[in-house]
Amino acid sequence: MRRRIAICAAATGLALLLTGCGTDNDRAVTVVGSGKVSGVPDVLNADLGAEVTAADVSTAVDGVNDKAKAMTDAMVTAGVKREDVKTSELSVQPTYGPEGRTVIGYKASNSVHIAVRDLPKASAILDAAVKAGGNDTRIAAVAFGLEDNAKLLSDARARAFDDAKARAQQYADLAGLKLKKVKTINEGSSGGPSPMLRQAAPNDSGFALEPGQQTVTFDVTVVWELG
Repeated sequence: MRRRIAICAAATGLALLLTGCGTDNDRAVTVVGSGKVSGVPDVLNADLGAEVTAADVSTAVDGVNDKAKAMTDAMVTAGVKREDVKTSELSVQPTYGPEGRTVIGYKASNSVHIAVRDLPKASAILDAAVKAGGNDTRIAAVAFGLEDNAKLLSDARARAFDDAKARAQQYADLAGLKLKKVKTINEGSSGGPSPMLRQAAPNDSGFALEPGQQTVTFDVTVVWELG
């Protein structure tokens, strides 16, 4: 009886909770395990387009549409699939004079989102877009990512569970108990940050892109019965 009371008292101070010290069937330990796996990105996502300013709306819209089409055609020729090019933003806004009240023109923008799955062609595709758009080119963001992360998630999940089991076993040993069957499992996962290239200026030398690695993190909360 004294030994059981001592186990209960010690457990109350642990971040990983040892509960139910009253009976053998109620005793359990709750632990959180973490697993982390890194892999090479398999896709590059980019938001880019053109922006044209003119004295009237029609000229601005026609101009930006021509530039956007030229950029899209150039990227398709360079290797992006046309089905991976999707219009993401269209806008027309007035521009004002120095006093801020008189409209002196209009600014039109046309942007697309592209997904490049053949990564060795990514730099050439962006360079083709910049050359086709010229000084009207705008690049909002470029980010590497993982579309097929099933294997990484599976590995991270296994590592998280192994980590949780090792923690539970340690606490069971410290408490002088045996680790028995699993009672509950709750899981969660997240992708790590992607390397990103933000606003870029037109140039003739292409883009130096480094995909780096994408990290998948998995957390699992497991409750083990103790005996």
